[in-house]
Amino acid sequence: MTEKPRGRPRSYDPDTALWQALETFWGGSFTGTSLDALAAATGMNRPSLYAAFGDKKSLYLKSFDLVAGLMKAALRRTVEAEKPLEAALGDFYNEAIAIYRSGPDGARGCFILCTAPAEAATDSDIRAALVTTLKEIDGGLAMLFEKGKAAGDLSPAADTTARAQIAASVLHSLAIRARAGASKKELDALAQHTVQMLCRDM
Repeated sequence: MTEKPRGRPRSYDPDTALWQALETFWGGSFTGTSLDALAAATGMNRPSLYAAFGDKKSLYLKSFDLVAGLMKAALRRTVEAEKPLEAALGDFYNEAIAIYRSGPDGARGCFILCTAPAEAATDSDIRAALVTTLKEIDGGLAMLFEKGKAAGDLSPAADTTARAQIAASVLHSLAIRARAGASKKELDALAQHTVQMLCRDM
């Protein structure tokens, strides 16, 4: 009995192709990124793209999920770090700023915050993904402030939910400012002032 043929082998690595698509969306936007641009970036033709990832929105949402997963991992590392609250939040912002400034052609901000909001106004799937991620960021930062409160870095009366929302709002602002061309010095200063304000009793 002969072995059953396994079909034509893949000529691409799906993880690499997804990263290439992600980079393409990140450099432009969902609407501004054409299928031709995605095909060129991944080295795949349109039928192959559709077969591997679905339509353009499906590919975008897969890219979104990949970045959201990395953000959750960064938040988890921040919460689990054996550091005082001020140092942990400072490290989190420093890591974010490094990513926001890491574009091949200059600072490009956050993939999620710089590509999803415009589409969320009219696309319910992208809006739902954005809402979920914003809540996860708020929740992760709230856990960090709760840990700080338990360690005595904040008073028992500190409102950790409000501080988390402010910290997240500054994170989003850093992404937008980076994309708009703010210098590393300006971004670092904003992050530093935020850490000092939120990690001490007011």
